[in-house]
Amino acid sequence: MEPFQITPIPDTPKGKHKEIKHKIFSFSPSFSSHSSSSKLSIYFFITSVSLLITLFQIQLLKNPLSRSHLLSITFLPLKDLNFASTPMDGNTWFMSSLNDTFEHGEAEHLLFPSPSSHHNLLCLSGRDRSNGTKNSYALAPRHSLPKGAMFFKGLTFISDSYYDYENLWHGLAAMVPFMAWHSTKGCEKPERWLLYHWGELRVGMSPWLKMLVEAVMGEKVMIEELEETGGGSFCFERAVVFRHNEGEMGMERKNMVYDMMRCKARAFCGLGSGGAEGDGMVRVTLLMRKGARSFKDEGTVVKIFDRECGKVEGCKLKVIRPNNLTFCDQVKLMTETDILASPHGAQLTNMLFMDKNSEVMEFFPKGWKEFAGVGQYVFRWIAKASGMKHQGPWHDSNGDDQCPYNDNSKCFGFYKNGRIGHDEAYFTDWTAKVLREMREYKLTEEYRYAQQELRERKCLCAS
Repeated sequence: MEPFQITPIPDTPKGKHKEIKHKIFSFSPSFSSHSSSSKLSIYFFITSVSLLITLFQIQLLKNPLSRSHLLSITFLPLKDLNFASTPMDGNTWFMSSLNDTFEHGEAEHLLFPSPSSHHNLLCLSGRDRSNGTKNSYALAPRHSLPKGAMFFKGLTFISDSYYDYENLWHGLAAMVPFMAWHSTKGCEKPERWLLYHWGELRVGMSPWLKMLVEAVMGEKVMIEELEETGGGSFCFERAVVFRHNEGEMGMERKNMVYDMMRCKARAFCGLGSGGAEGDGMVRVTLLMRKGARSFKDEGTVVKIFDRECGKVEGCKLKVIRPNNLTFCDQVKLMTETDILASPHGAQLTNMLFMDKNSEVMEFFPKGWKEFAGVGQYVFRWIAKASGMKHQGPWHDSNGDDQCPYNDNSKCFGFYKNGRIGHDEAYFTDWTAKVLREMREYKLTEEYRYAQQELRERKCLCAS
């Protein structure tokens, strides 16, 4: 560095000029040396830092997991109590911060990783079976999973149902979207299932439902209990979540899925296509209940059906109680049934195994028509989805028992498990009409064509 040069300041004494100039000149050589050394030190410092940053970036590329400490993973409650009053609306109270993916005709769902999740993986924490707010979820990049998280490879099916997996109807409604996914995604099968109810972990489903899913998937249902996680976090390589049951699934899609379930269940149980007893044969099954929603006078109801069946050529009547029937017993029974008559109850779910265009007669106790709400329509919905003809319900309106409450929900509870009476004149006319219509249908070319198509068609996702 060159020495500073001083320009004399006007009106300043010369001696003072010399003094100042002398002091500056005597200082400038040492200042120049120090400045050069500082510049060199700064240069080496910047170069060293740049080199360290470059080496660090290379190390991150070689070992992405070393970045995990740089990101903060936020876990939120699986069950969000802010939506307790509308638990099934919108995003539901299960993983409430995440928006569903919609595909035309399909049930809305969550997929991980996917563009909508910014390609992050789904991570869960906790395995509480009584309080869904104690279980939690988070999204994390694959290279930055929570410390110590267990990693589940392959595809995981995750379900949250507002109801349960033990009741045939409720369990079926929760499983149908997964079977639809299976049929449209190259028949892909999950490595495991994870079940929740209100965000609470569930580790089982009804034997009937489990057998149906195994028949469709062609392998055992592996329900994850999360025992090995010790209550810690766990992340999924791939996961699909359904939390609306059938949700926005279109009717055409439902028909395809129910066709697949019928076909795969019959094949699983070693049965034929159905309808094999000849043209015009009418096979009637009275599926009875014990206790709640059973007939008060079962004997009279059986006599009415038996009498009317005897008037129709080729009519056969079976009176069955399904309590001790295996899954395949039930599939076989429905395969051999054209008309199913039964009180309202989960046993009616079996109608899906009947041939298309079979008929259903449903009976209700007093109070259901007035207080049950949409719950009384569930088997109409199954009939429509599976291609059956729901021939209308009969609601018992007789009885001296009157609801003592002013609240509709309490009144429904009062009547819900009541027993069912009968109206002999109405039952006689109704049964005769349904029997006549079924016989006429089974003598048509439409029926013969349907049976031929059924025999020739292969099941979706047949191995």
